[in-house]
Amino acid sequence: MKIALLGYGKMGKTIEQIALKRGHDIVIKASIEHPEYDIKEADIAIDFSMPSAAVGNISNCFNNGVPVISGTTGWLEDYDKMTALCQEKNGGFIYASNFSLGVNIFFELNKTLAKMMSNLDQYNIAMEEIHHTQKLDEPSGTAISLANDIISEHKTYSNWALNTPEATTIPIVAKRIPEVPGTHVVTYESSVDTITIEHKAHNREGFALGAVIAAEWLVGKTGVFSMKDVLNIG
Repeated sequence: MKIALLGYGKMGKTIEQIALKRGHDIVIKASIEHPEYDIKEADIAIDFSMPSAAVGNISNCFNNGVPVISGTTGWLEDYDKMTALCQEKNGGFIYASNFSLGVNIFFELNKTLAKMMSNLDQYNIAMEEIHHTQKLDEPSGTAISLANDIISEHKTYSNWALNTPEATTIPIVAKRIPEVPGTHVVTYESSVDTITIEHKAHNREGFALGAVIAAEWLVGKTGVFSMKDVLNIG
């Protein structure tokens, strides 16, 4: 597989290492320092760029017949526009707020727990996410996905917000600490006990491996997919 890396920071370099080990070729390494490239050289693009660059990167790929794996967060106000362009161009697209295989299992556990707890009004829900200081968006895309999944399954909650413990709003605490790849905690607390589920990444390799596996799965397919399709879960 000939891969274009759109974004060549720490994540892009980790994806490169894993892709090469799995027998793939990196034909493009696009970054702020190297913005010029011909996307047609690639079989697929893996986009871990800046939020401000994501829509341009994804559009360029679809307009040139190249499927896209996108892990860039902070641009989702244009998600529907990008999925419409994908369908218009008969392209292939997977966006995930987190490509870690473990996190995607965690997503399913989170939804199941929210459904189980929906009728137990004595429990209040809170969330915490911790990432490295270079992460630009807060809360993280993963935290937003977790919160939205809770809202879809739990009758009490209708919204989420940073540090806002209102009755129908899930409060999310976002912390930025050097060298933390990513930790997400969902807590249900009552006066008598606490239930907590947590996912803690040890390094970036889990995210990178999931992105490469998603790329391997997407090549040759058309449509808009998710990691649920890749992993056949949910």
